[in-house]
Amino acid sequence: MARSAILNVMFGAARKAARGLQRDFGEVENLQVSRKGPADFVSAADRKAEATLVEELERVRPGYGFLLEEAGSRPGRDATHRWIIDPLDGTTNFLHGIPLFAISIALERGGEVIAGLVYNPISDELFAAEKGQGAFFNDRRMRVAAREHLADSVVCCGIPHLAHGDATLFARELTAVQSKVAGIRRTGAAALDLAWVATGRFDGFWERGLHIWDTAAGLLLVREAGGMAGDLDRKANVAETGNVLAANTTLYDLLERELRNAAKEPVA
Repeated sequence: MARSAILNVMFGAARKAARGLQRDFGEVENLQVSRKGPADFVSAADRKAEATLVEELERVRPGYGFLLEEAGSRPGRDATHRWIIDPLDGTTNFLHGIPLFAISIALERGGEVIAGLVYNPISDELFAAEKGQGAFFNDRRMRVAAREHLADSVVCCGIPHLAHGDATLFARELTAVQSKVAGIRRTGAAALDLAWVATGRFDGFWERGLHIWDTAAGLLLVREAGGMAGDLDRKANVAETGNVLAANTTLYDLLERELRNAAKEPVA
């Protein structure tokens, strides 16, 4: 695959930010045994990566706006273009020395995401897509898995924690899906989960309460890989609700039915 100019810009920024994350990730193991722990160190790594991404993208595409996980919204002179960035999706994994985290970059034009990139600096795995141009894994075209039965499928999910989200609803959803599928996984990095659905490693994914910077690139990856990605409750804008379901077209309907029925069950 010959990358387009815009994907080259995005990948160049991601690679530069990744060098810092790779270096900082190498220090996390040493910090695990300290009294203070690595939390402050990881927060600093997150901010440094974001600053690098902004600097690189602004240099190549001056005037574009930004929506950033750490720094919030930064309007640009060009009101039609906006970068949506999560510099370190999977912060808790990073904090514990687990090599499942990613840089996520999406480019929005006129309110529509037209390009997306998810990059794992540790595995050097790049997932990228442009609207209408397909999705690619390390420059090879990728497609969602072709499985048609839940019983053959491995599905990924997000789990509410520390009083965030509806744990009771999730428990009902988990029970409903778990009884139908071959296996359920939880990685702790939504951008990677969506990328892995796009490349067929996972057959489906659902999670509630995500932010737009978690999902903007990944949703495009799934759709450009031939899958479906939408709102769990059939609302119009999944980027706003943050309640995500993704799978191939057959499994999407089957998973949606199980999750919808679980949501209707009365609380005991």
